[in-house]
Amino acid sequence: MGRKIGRMREMLGIKQDVVADKLGLSQQAISKIEQSENVDDAVLEKMADALGVSPEAVKNFSEESIFNQINNTLNDSSSLNQNYQCTINPIEKLVEAMEENKKLYEALLKSEREKVAMLQKLLEDKK
Repeated sequence: MGRKIGRMREMLGIKQDVVADKLGLSQQAISKIEQSENVDDAVLEKMADALGVSPEAVKNFSEESIFNQINNTLNDSSSLNQNYQCTINPIEKLVEAMEENKKLYEALLKSEREKVAMLQKLLEDKK
């Protein structure tokens, strides 16, 4: 059972220390759990929750079934024939970026003007 938890964690791209932080345990404790043949149901539930899956998903996990699902998805012609349309308009994104740059430039310019005014006041005060 521990090996299933470890493989599922790896396939999800989650590091042991991340799971350890979520559970308030050490990375070594997570490693020990993943090396265990048997895992207590309460521990399994906490580990599954930390991985964002159900305990049943961990219990029923098999790499072979994952590969079969991937293979079936790739061989399913209906999923390959879907038309995907871009939902992002690059011109709108460019305009948004230019507007943001303009705001930042104006804020920087205002700050520089304030500095110049302060320096001028300091110079006048010394005269």
